[in-house]
Amino acid sequence: MIRTILMLAFWTAVLPVAALVGFPWTFLTGRVDFLYRMAMWGAWTGIRLAGVRVETVGLDGLDPTRNYIFMSNHVSNLDPPILIPLIPGRTSVMVKKELFQYPILGKTMRLGSLVAVDRGNREAGIAAVREASRVLRQGINMTIYVEGKRSFDGKPLPFKKGPFYLAMEAGIPVVPVTIAGTHNVMPKRRFSIKPGWVTVIFHEPIEPKDFVSRECLMAKVWEVINRGLPVDYRAELEVRANGGQSI
Repeated sequence: MIRTILMLAFWTAVLPVAALVGFPWTFLTGRVDFLYRMAMWGAWTGIRLAGVRVETVGLDGLDPTRNYIFMSNHVSNLDPPILIPLIPGRTSVMVKKELFQYPILGKTMRLGSLVAVDRGNREAGIAAVREASRVLRQGINMTIYVEGKRSFDGKPLPFKKGPFYLAMEAGIPVVPVTIAGTHNVMPKRRFSIKPGWVTVIFHEPIEPKDFVSRECLMAKVWEVINRGLPVDYRAELEVRANGGQSI
């Protein structure tokens, strides 16, 4: 519990600095780079203060001149502050559209090319895919937690179909990412953080053009992410066929 409070206290202390320095700079220049680097440093430092140690696998195998769609499993609130600072260059993410209603936050997220998504509206989901495709054409990565929600038991859930429609439409390589260990460090519905090791595996990029349909691409990515998990947290192969809802 103490480590959790320490992490949150650090993030709370960093926020005024971002408000006094990062936000004005971003609004004056129209560039989000400085604020983005500040946010990534803050996220990563907070994770370290919480006693979480991270091992990466396969990151050096990515081409820094290309952009990718990173598709990851999701079991903990710690997944974003662990994964996103590791992404080479800059990445966009899909966030709930309600957050864009806050004036300063909403403007900052738009400058950062974040994509608003309404998971309860199919037409809005299609619009989000098109917006994400536009972001990718700018050379910015996309990071997507393809299950759409956190897993309770650490095993992968069925994937949403929208991210694979995006990959097929944009023709951007998909990098499956397996996060292992955050379920032990901070599982869903537990506030306290237990110090420990987390492994983030960046698998080899997968080219959407090599697949005849998004369902085939989805099955392949699911298989790769699932295979990267410790044996006790791997799901049965049938799980991937029981989901696949739209964004």
